[in-house]
Amino acid sequence: MNYRTHIVSSLSEIGQTQWDALVNAQDDPNPFLSYAFLDALHESGSAAPESGWQPQFIALFDGEQLVAALPLYVKGHSYGEYVFDWAWADAYHRHGLEYYPKLLSAIPFTPVAGPRLLARDAQARSALVDVLVATQGATEVSSTHVLFPPEEQAQQLQEAGFMLRSGVQFHWLNGGYATFDDFLATLEQKKRKNIRAERRKVREAGVSLRRVRGRDALDADWVLFNRCYRHTYKAHYSTPYLNLDFFRRIGSTMPDNILLVIASRAGRDIAASLVIHNERTLFGRYWGELEHVPCLHFEASYYQPLEFCIEQGIKTFEGGAQGEHKMARGFLPTRTWSAHWLAHPSFADAIERFLEREKGGIDDYLDELNERSPFKEAP
Repeated sequence: MNYRTHIVSSLSEIGQTQWDALVNAQDDPNPFLSYAFLDALHESGSAAPESGWQPQFIALFDGEQLVAALPLYVKGHSYGEYVFDWAWADAYHRHGLEYYPKLLSAIPFTPVAGPRLLARDAQARSALVDVLVATQGATEVSSTHVLFPPEEQAQQLQEAGFMLRSGVQFHWLNGGYATFDDFLATLEQKKRKNIRAERRKVREAGVSLRRVRGRDALDADWVLFNRCYRHTYKAHYSTPYLNLDFFRRIGSTMPDNILLVIASRAGRDIAASLVIHNERTLFGRYWGELEHVPCLHFEASYYQPLEFCIEQGIKTFEGGAQGEHKMARGFLPTRTWSAHWLAHPSFADAIERFLEREKGGIDDYLDELNERSPFKEAP
C-alpha cells in the first residue's frame, strides 16, 4: 500500500487517541509505550533535545489513520539505554570517526521489553521496517539501535540487515499463589530462610511500609519519592535521569498503572519505591532512600511488589536490568534482544564478529543460571 510517512518530533502531531489505539492493538502492549508515559518524559524535559534525546518518531498513515509507528530518537550520547555500546563509541573515537549522533528506538531510561515496530498488521510492519532502513541510509548517523524488542521483531530486523545482540534479565512468574508464604514454600529451604530473615530485619528495625495506589497518591507522596530518588543517585555520585515534573505527570495521567511503596520509621518517611504495572505484568522499579536500613531495599522493591502481584493476580514481575541477586528471591533468567545497524562496513564486520563471540558467552551464562534454580522443583 502507498502509506503516507511522517517523521514526528512531538507526539502531539499524532495525538493521544491515535497513538494509544495503535499501542493497544499490539499483542503485548505495556504502559511504557502509552502516550501518557512518553509524553511525560518529553514534556518534563527528562527525554528531550536539551538532554540529548531528540524525538524523531516514524509514523505511517493510511489516509488519516495511523497504521504503524516506531519510537525513535536521535541520540548525542549513550546514557539511559541499558544495552551498552560505550566500547563501540570509544573505538570510533580512537579511529577518528564520529559515533554520535546515532538513532535509537527504545523507551528512555526503561529496560523493558515490548513491541517497537508498532503496526496494525504484518504489511504495515514490513513497510515500517522499510522506512527505517531508508531513513538510516539517508541520514548522517553512525548507527541505529533497537532495544528490547520481542524476539519475532528482532528477527524481522535481522532480515532487514540488522545484527542481533542478546542479554539477560530476571523475571518472577506467578504460580497461582494464594499468599506470599505459598510462594516461599516453593523455594529451596536456604532461600526461603534468607528471605524471612531479611523481612524480619526490616520489622525489627522499626520500619513500617504502606502501599499507595497511584489514584490515592498525594502530591506530598511524589515530593517524597523524588527526594528519595535524587538522594540515592547523589549518594552514588550519579545524576538522576527523571525529575519531579515527570513523576507528577505520570501520577496524574496514568494513576491506575502505578504503585508506590513508602517506608516509615519513628513517624518519618525514609524510603520509597515506584513500580509500574498493568493487569498482566508488574515492572520494577524506581527506588530511593533518605536513611539506610539493611534489607529495606529488598522489602520495598521486591517483597512488597511480589505480595501485590499475588494479591492482584498479576502473572509476571519483570525485575529490570541485570541483577543475579534476584534469583535468590525467586526470579528466573530470561533472554532479551536488541538489534543494531552500523553504517561503516569495517566496523560493522568487527562488531558482528564480537556479537557472535558474545552470544556464545550469553548462551553459556543462561545455561549456568538455569542450573542454579532457587526452586525446589523447576517451575
